[in-house]
Amino acid sequence: MDGRIRLGMVVRHVELMRRGDECIGGGYYEVDYASNRLLLSGISTDFGIPRWHLVDAIALPKAYRGMSVVYRYDDPHEEDVAVTADFPITYY
Repeated sequence: MDGRIRLGMVVRHVELMRRGDECIGGGYYEVDYASNRLLLSGISTDFGIPRWHLVDAIALPKAYRGMSVVYRYDDPHEEDVAVTADFPITYY
């Protein structure tokens, strides 16, 4: 596992993984073009909520450059994760 988040059009999170990778959670994403944000939410039915303490960096397609990335928990008592503020972002 290289500690990066991968984003893609898949049915199951395991489809984003390379040989030797370990999934550290997952959920859904949507692009809010009006507010220029990438919104992450939910959980993976196979891997649970993202385990942010295991994330080293975020890798996103160049099309998302300049967008704010936020993860919202389903529990209103949990604070949102300001992904772009909390992790280094690389673009490919």
